Amino acid sequence: TAACLASLGHRVIGVDRDDHKVNQIRAAKAPFYEPGLDEIIEKTVASGLLTATSSTLHALADADVALLCVGTPSERNGNLGLDQVRRVVEEIAATLAISKKEGRTKPLIVAMRSTVFPGTIEEVMIPGLGDHQGVSVVSNPEFLREGTAVKDFMEPSLLVVGGTDEAAVKYVAGLYEPLPVKPCLVALRTAEMIKYACNAFHAVKITFANEIGALSQTLGVPAQEVMSTLCQDEKLNVSAAYLKPGFAFGGSCLPKDLRALTYRAQRLDLKLPMLMNTLESNHQHLERAVHAVMELQAPRLGVIGLAFKENTDDLRESPVVTLLESLIGKGRELRVWDPHIRLDSIYGSNRNFLLNAIPHIGRVLVGELGEVTGWASHLVVTQIPSREVQQKIADSGLPVLDLARVK
Repeated sequence: TAACLASLGHRVIGVDRDDHKVNQIRAAKAPFYEPGLDEIIEKTVASGLLTATSSTLHALADADVALLCVGTPSERNGNLGLDQVRRVVEEIAATLAISKKEGRTKPLIVAMRSTVFPGTIEEVMIPGLGDHQGVSVVSNPEFLREGTAVKDFMEPSLLVVGGTDEAAVKYVAGLYEPLPVKPCLVALRTAEMIKYACNAFHAVKITFANEIGALSQTLGVPAQEVMSTLCQDEKLNVSAAYLKPGFAFGGSCLPKDLRALTYRAQRLDLKLPMLMNTLESNHQHLERAVHAVMELQAPRLGVIGLAFKENTDDLRESPVVTLLESLIGKGRELRVWDPHIRLDSIYGSNRNFLLNAIPHIGRVLVGELGEVTGWASHLVVTQIPSREVQQKIADSGLPVLDLARVK
């Protein structure tokens, strides 16, 4: 990060307690191997844009921004270790106190690059820095992979800066202005969480590919061909599709196919923990929704949406049906409306599934939205409504629990 920022024209001073690292930079050498890094360090040190020191006081004497890039290793219980973060924050706070006595009035932005849990900046860094005028704190998580770090910096796929000080956020984003990326300016905790979300997603993708690969190999199916073909679909598979927090999944495909896949894997004595626990994770998400609805202090609940998702009348394994079973079983008063479902028009397995799950569905399912909004004291939305329906819900003035979109 230091070398690449210097290559963009910034004057950068690296600070480390390890004298070996400091001396290596001063000698225009990289203290570790990373493709392309030696050349950048050699050029930026020669130009005077990059240097290093073990003195925080010296480094911050004329600094505009302090980028914190310290380690946050795991503790024995799995929690994040913040010892290095606390130590460097204490050093910065002490340095600012000295600088203030020496007449420093220049503002300082402290930007956290390390991976820290949401709330760390507010609960650890800001209190640790103390009440210093002109100091702003932002989150600027790093997205560099070892082995491709220089390329990842120069050709970033994501640039995130979060904070409450708009000017500070924009200033830090401006450090990367020459790079071909549009900065995502977000809330402070959002920036901290984005880093975790990215890393977790990458781990999930690797695990998914490995589990599909293991099952494919056991069945004599070429795993690379399966996954390379899967990646050809950039509309649903390798895309933003489905990556939207909301209600539990259901329908006639996903639950059924996951059950079949994991059943066959068990028959082959193959353990695929991620795939085997996906349905359980979905069930837990549904349980959270049931709990959220049960907590509502409302005598009459209006439920908008009955199918397993919007713009369909398919009720098979709809999580809403399971939700209604729980609510009816607990004695809650309900009325349900779905724009595409009329009890007298559904038939076959669709009808059988609904009547078996909720034999008395005819008592709660109504044909018009107004029959719900005019009766209910609270609305529960389980699927993303059309704009027209959204407007009618807003016009009703009723409080809404939106399970379809997590805000």
